[in-house]
Amino acid sequence: MEETGEHQDKLFSAVNYAEKKLRNREFVQCEFVSCDFSKSDLKGNAFEDCTFKQCNFTMADVQDTGFRNAKFIGCKILGVDFTRCSKFAFSFSFTDCHLDYSNFYGAKLKKTVFKNCTLKDVEFSEADLGASEFLACDLTSARFSNTNLEKVDFRTAINFAIDPDGNKLKKARFSALNLGGLLYKYNLDIDDDN
Repeated sequence: MEETGEHQDKLFSAVNYAEKKLRNREFVQCEFVSCDFSKSDLKGNAFEDCTFKQCNFTMADVQDTGFRNAKFIGCKILGVDFTRCSKFAFSFSFTDCHLDYSNFYGAKLKKTVFKNCTLKDVEFSEADLGASEFLACDLTSARFSNTNLEKVDFRTAINFAIDPDGNKLKKARFSALNLGGLLYKYNLDIDDDN
């Protein structure tokens, strides 16, 4: 990769950044395809209006990294602590991604779209997910505690467990088939047959 600090309208394809330092650079309207950022040090970078396709971010360090209008498509983003990202530039969309074991504790994620993603063991406690969408997402063991879930769309989400008493759920959307995820704490036997 070039040593300059600013990159605009560039395509990065199949670049291996795994376990490397890539710091204090700015990427605007760039596209990353099949790049490996696993265990890389991305501290202080800014990604604005960038798209990541089939990239691996497993255990990447994103301290003070800005993601503004970042699109992740088909990416592996396991164990990433998004709470360390820059709060100034913090907006994403995720499609066909594996976000298992990632941390969004206390994050401001209003209107974030998660589409066809696995979010197993993801931490969403104290987060603001207002008006976000979980479309065909697997939320097995994802944690929601004191989370703003107002107007969130869970209609096609599966395997979630949300305590209505411990979260804000006004106008949240659910399907009749997944309401069991709101009743788990009562240990009810819910039969899905008609």
